[in-house]
Amino acid sequence: MKKNLAILLFLCCAIPSGFAQLHSVSLEQIDSLQSIEKRKTIVFIQTDWCQFCHAMKSTTFKNEEIIKELNNTFYFVDFNAEEKRTVVFNETTFQFKPTGNNSGTHELAIALGTVNKQLNFPVLCVLNSENEIIFQHNGYLKPKEFKLILEKLKE
Repeated sequence: MKKNLAILLFLCCAIPSGFAQLHSVSLEQIDSLQSIEKRKTIVFIQTDWCQFCHAMKSTTFKNEEIIKELNNTFYFVDFNAEEKRTVVFNETTFQFKPTGNNSGTHELAIALGTVNKQLNFPVLCVLNSENEIIFQHNGYLKPKEFKLILEKLKE
């Protein structure tokens, strides 16, 4: 019995589960990717402390249909709004702007994620192939809601 259980456990671990993995690129890669294939870019702007950001990562971005759609049709960028490194995007240099000892916000998060003069996480920012903002949404999106947005963006 123990031998059968061990074999079963081995097989479960050795056989791929079939789950798709979301392919994320950096903002710095977008220009070169656009020169290869024109696509809309979806930028997910989040922070480490945001519970709704984590919820989206563990539900919406784990949905196999969404992963397939994002991987096949869009460029996907997962951007931490508190990223401290300098980012050059769309021929502009963006930097982290500290607001306290261990806090601050990246200029690029502000540029892409400000909706109605506010930056509330998570933010979904969609760029066309010329890196122009065509859609923004702040707040948690359930998989069903996100699928509807993806369908509209494909039109």
